[in-house]
Amino acid sequence: MSEITYPYIRDYLKAIQPEEDERIHAIREEAIAGHVPIIKSEVKQLLRFLIAMHKPVRILEIGTAIAYSSIIMCDCMGDHGHITTIERSQKMISQALHNIERTGKKEQITLLEGDAGDILKTLTGPYDMIFMDAAKGQYLTFLPDCMRLLKVNGLLISDNVLQDGTVAKSRFNVPRRQRTIHQRMREYLWEINHHPQLQTSILPVADGVTLSFKLDERRC
Repeated sequence: MSEITYPYIRDYLKAIQPEEDERIHAIREEAIAGHVPIIKSEVKQLLRFLIAMHKPVRILEIGTAIAYSSIIMCDCMGDHGHITTIERSQKMISQALHNIERTGKKEQITLLEGDAGDILKTLTGPYDMIFMDAAKGQYLTFLPDCMRLLKVNGLLISDNVLQDGTVAKSRFNVPRRQRTIHQRMREYLWEINHHPQLQTSILPVADGVTLSFKLDERRC
């Protein structure tokens, strides 16, 4: 597996980060032991920074997994914020609900069970922030609903967009089974970089994160 940043730099940055709350740290350790994909430490710190700066009240998360990122974001929002998060895997849903309960976030996190493509169409918004960390090949499919649900001056964050650096490579240098996701992610990155209502920056952090700010149509 390739890296988009030097491992020794990532190790150093991780070593100087503040210690996690014991309950959140336990969830992280359980995820690592169970090979459950969760956000990397750099992304965790980035989310905390963005929430502290942007002060969102309503967040939509696409891809709950075991609710690790939901709980982290909820911790940063304070008592008046609310997170709506979507997950389709029944195994993940069971663990997520347990983790939400054990961290006392039941009143602040609403977990919607089902396929994000279907659920997004039923939501009305607006949301101050949307965090996308679901099936990478579906990011482009979810984008129109994200644009509809995200308020003007809202922030769309997309995780794992560089695919261990393979997105920057030719499709012929990517294993055949990964070429569809490779192509879809390249299309997504092109779209959010050229969308008339988005100002986007791609950060080579962890496995790649995009920050997209929704502009007022009158400013486009």
